[in-house]
Amino acid sequence: MDKIIEIKNFSAYYGEKKVVNNITVDIYKNKITAIIGPSGCGKSTLLRSINRINDEVLGFRTEGNIYFEGKDIYRDIDDLTLYRKKVGMVFQKPTPFPMSIYNNVAFGPRIHGIKSKRKLDEIVEKSLKQAFLWDEVKDELSKSGTALSGGQQQRLCIARTLAVEPEILLLDEPTSALDPIATQKLEILLEKLSENYTILLVTHNIGQAIRISDYIMFMYRGDLIEFGETSEIVKKPKDPLTEQYLTGKIG
Repeated sequence: MDKIIEIKNFSAYYGEKKVVNNITVDIYKNKITAIIGPSGCGKSTLLRSINRINDEVLGFRTEGNIYFEGKDIYRDIDDLTLYRKKVGMVFQKPTPFPMSIYNNVAFGPRIHGIKSKRKLDEIVEKSLKQAFLWDEVKDELSKSGTALSGGQQQRLCIARTLAVEPEILLLDEPTSALDPIATQKLEILLEKLSENYTILLVTHNIGQAIRISDYIMFMYRGDLIEFGETSEIVKKPKDPLTEQYLTGKIG
């Protein structure tokens, strides 16, 4: 199994408060890994640390290492923009830019130097098709991205991330603001995308983790309690805490 991210003895702090405690785990290529656990257990902090988005937070610091394709992302990465092109992030609340659908998707490629209208047209169409959104918006690409429904906005944000050809998609509670139908569409989309992309997903929805993930990481109070194949963890969790969380006794 190909490892694309290796997390080694990684801890994260906000000031004096330690929120991720000495985690070691590997993330496998072209698989969906779900990070589950109660609120405040460090899931989102770990995800954001992989994208280095927490660098901007006052008092944030790390210990240990996170490697992407063998490079330590906190020590060996000179160009963060280029790194984030490869490791894309989609947030809990859909965040389309206040511009047209077309320009939302073309935004990243333009930043990375693509000027050709023909090439941009191709990227926009391909990315919207990958995000299962093309058929719904192809006749109104000049419409504002913010005018779409919540589910469509989230798929637009995924299309915008795909447009710069990432290797990894990091998703932080991507369906928490969506209705059940939009959630189902997004889950189908993520399963399809995992054929070509590595997906790391933070979710409070245990059912969702069970439905679409290949691997589960269960975190509790900053610790990684258990990691393994989803089918194995659901069938026979090794740690009593995991079983209690999966059965709703803690959460």
